[in-house]
Amino acid sequence: MWEGSTSGVTKVLRPPMENSSVIPTGAPQGLDFFMVLSSGERKAIGVLGLLAGAVALLENGLVLGLIAFCPALRRRPTFLFMGSLALADLLASAFYSVSFVDFHLFGRQDGPAASLVKLGGVTLAFSGSVGSLLLTAVDRFLCLHRAHRYRAVLTRRRALLALLLLWTATVLVSFLPLMGWKCSTGLWPPCSELFPYVSLSFQFCWTAAIVLELLVILAAYAMILWKARLHTAAMAALQAATGPQRARVRLDLQLARTLSLVLLILVGCWLPVLGFMLADVSTALSPAQRRAFAFCSMLCLVNSAVNPLLYALRCQEIRLALVVRLRCLTGGGACWRRRAGTPTPRESGPTQPDMSGTGISSYGLTTPWGSQQEVGKGGQQEVGKGGQQEVGKGGQQEVDRGGGAGGGNGEGV
Repeated sequence: MWEGSTSGVTKVLRPPMENSSVIPTGAPQGLDFFMVLSSGERKAIGVLGLLAGAVALLENGLVLGLIAFCPALRRRPTFLFMGSLALADLLASAFYSVSFVDFHLFGRQDGPAASLVKLGGVTLAFSGSVGSLLLTAVDRFLCLHRAHRYRAVLTRRRALLALLLLWTATVLVSFLPLMGWKCSTGLWPPCSELFPYVSLSFQFCWTAAIVLELLVILAAYAMILWKARLHTAAMAALQAATGPQRARVRLDLQLARTLSLVLLILVGCWLPVLGFMLADVSTALSPAQRRAFAFCSMLCLVNSAVNPLLYALRCQEIRLALVVRLRCLTGGGACWRRRAGTPTPRESGPTQPDMSGTGISSYGLTTPWGSQQEVGKGGQQEVGKGGQQEVGKGGQQEVDRGGGAGGGNGEGV
């Protein structure tokens, strides 16, 4: 055994030949080294890739179209981040499915430039997806911890600037191997055994960055849950009856279940892949481990198919826009003569979601579908037709009719 080092990253490798012009024993003889799947495994992974990719493409295309054609949604930072997530997952469904299935199922072998271009597209999509999830988590954190100043802190211009910085950095990082940060020995050790022509130092840096982003996301949602529990406990202290106490417990449990589901899917889809990539940096992988990595990498594509269900289609405003579009199609297209993107949520439902898809309202209260109201200056909340809520310092809500908090579809907070 011998140790090869790439920019400070040490990896246990096979012994090289004395003559450096000769390929080391066990080194990859072309891209065949990376084709570790059997015939049956290639067919199985091809079917999984095409199926998951098609589902992710349709779901994210639907979400992206609804946000793009609805000005009322495009004006809100929450939906800008949601659209960025849908765009990244749509790219992932296209780039990953095509390149992965083309390589493993059909055995296509490209040169270094073409391989790095395909890898850059996949890296771009998944980096943008995790980055958009990070912005979404930060948005929800600010909504809860800066509720009265949320509009002033996170404006549309700042949201667009954050997205511009995210995608600029993502494009630059994703194509660094193509621009020169690649393995200097081509396919020979000490290159990555998971990705052709990729330097171990680049693989380590990218993996570490994704792990750091996931840790920030976990911390943000943990703070959201902690803050929501504190607020719910404070609200319960103002109630004397036992009925509201039981309701408070149910709301806390619902919130915990929703966040647990979001985090479980996120970590479960990414942890196996990141673990294999870090292991590849430090030691040589066996063919069985590389086969396992091929199947585990499909979980990232599954995550792109699940994200629209967790973050977008659980949101009442997105579902409302979808219903409106379906009515347009079935009603002869009469509503298309109105301004594009109408009716707005103000006209027919709840307004201004800040933490869509998690079941968390601006003040830690939950609803069955996660609808909420955006907190404006002075603590006022806008709701649909039928009422306006005023939130006082103690978090109590006053509703102009009967003290009930009603949404556009009759769901209470």
